[in-house]
Amino acid sequence: MNRRNFVTLLSSAAVWPLAARAQQGNRIRHIGMLSSHAADDPEAPVRVAAFAQGMEQLGWSIGGNLRVEYRWSTSDAERRKYAAELVALAPDVILAESGAIVGSLQQASRTVPIVFVNVIDPVGGGWVESLAHPGGNATGFASTEFAMSAKLLELLKEIAPRVTRVAVIRDPSVPAGSGGFAAIQAVAPTFAVEITPVGVRDASEIERGLTAFARAPNGGLIVVASSSVVTYHELLFSLAARHQLPAVYPNRVFVTGGGLMSYGIDTVSPYRQAAGYVDRILRGEKPADLPVQLPTKFELAINLTTAKALGLDVPPSLLLRADEVIE
Repeated sequence: MNRRNFVTLLSSAAVWPLAARAQQGNRIRHIGMLSSHAADDPEAPVRVAAFAQGMEQLGWSIGGNLRVEYRWSTSDAERRKYAAELVALAPDVILAESGAIVGSLQQASRTVPIVFVNVIDPVGGGWVESLAHPGGNATGFASTEFAMSAKLLELLKEIAPRVTRVAVIRDPSVPAGSGGFAAIQAVAPTFAVEITPVGVRDASEIERGLTAFARAPNGGLIVVASSSVVTYHELLFSLAARHQLPAVYPNRVFVTGGGLMSYGIDTVSPYRQAAGYVDRILRGEKPADLPVQLPTKFELAINLTTAKALGLDVPPSLLLRADEVIE
């Protein structure tokens, strides 16, 4: 997407009702948004529009009585740089996507309010004291707990029962990656599979790891959710296809792009929900007093075209449970 068009979308995503304008007065509030995706990611405008719509319903207008500073990061260095930049602007609230970004923001400031979305196990990651009482400057909407990664292995064995070896793509430098891998490793004996970790420091590490793994038969692939892994989604698709590896991913974006199967939350809805917490903080409430919200629904998506290419017969029971089937 053209950057100029994208900025236009951000500015026009909400229309400010006159009644709300009167209620809010003339004071302009400032928030920051730090994403773990690139600005030209296909999902970026969808997520931003969902947040803008949520704010509109509460009487705020991006470009009207609300100013937003957007930053997009796809590496540790960018996360640290943009976290420091946003904190230096002293915004009223920062909207953060992913635990790694919350960590970078909290390193820069323990006072600027943070509302997060799509964060895996915020308690385990150390970003809040507890779900009911966050206790610090951050709260928001969790995506799952580390233990949910074990469900990905269960699904992989269901769709590809011959798999006895599983490569796990994870980022060991973040709690989501290390915790998710540990959860899979703990249940691996139950499914009679051997687990091989593959790091994500760069594209070459992923390619070397999967190429070496694929030299032996009966292999499968699991991708553990983290912002660093999403950066390499196209590479993961191509490697899984090249080496004929059945793969399970953490959300449907992977499946619509060509992946075999995913299990996870809707990653767009939390942006709309986050508007409620941003609004409450702008009106004077504290993140420490707003409980972290857990997801109530997980979506199963299956790409039948990819399954056919891999020679897999998807069990009818799995198809019946699927929320989305791509043919």
